[in-house]
Amino acid sequence: MSIDVKLLADLTGKSVEETLYRSMIRSLMYLTVIRSDISFSVGVCARFQANPKESHLTVVKRIICYVNGIVNYGIWYSRNTNLNLAGYSDADWAGCANDRKSTLGGCFYVGTTLVAWLSKKQNFISFSTVEAEYIAA
Repeated sequence: MSIDVKLLADLTGKSVEETLYRSMIRSLMYLTVIRSDISFSVGVCARFQANPKESHLTVVKRIICYVNGIVNYGIWYSRNTNLNLAGYSDADWAGCANDRKSTLGGCFYVGTTLVAWLSKKQNFISFSTVEAEYIAA
């Protein structure tokens, strides 16, 4: 199975039980508080809660397997950490194949340590890359 799978609305796939899918998404959303590395993937999967298909459930199960494999990993903050705060943001233009909305993202570092990360689908369609970048900033 390819790692760079694009999750799209699956109109022809077999439907799965919505309550099971939603409970799995809820659990993963709770986990994103301490595991920010899965935030984007869980957010994309959460978009399909109204009518989940087997392909969506497969991706959610892959996220759970990933979390199970990295359960002992963490972020190390040394005592000598530099306290300079740096933030970066970026946006893609019309990156979502379903509705052509842009996704913005950003990350914040204290010294060289990542302390916060975000990714959000924009509420409206940008007409240019400049507009998408301006909204992200």
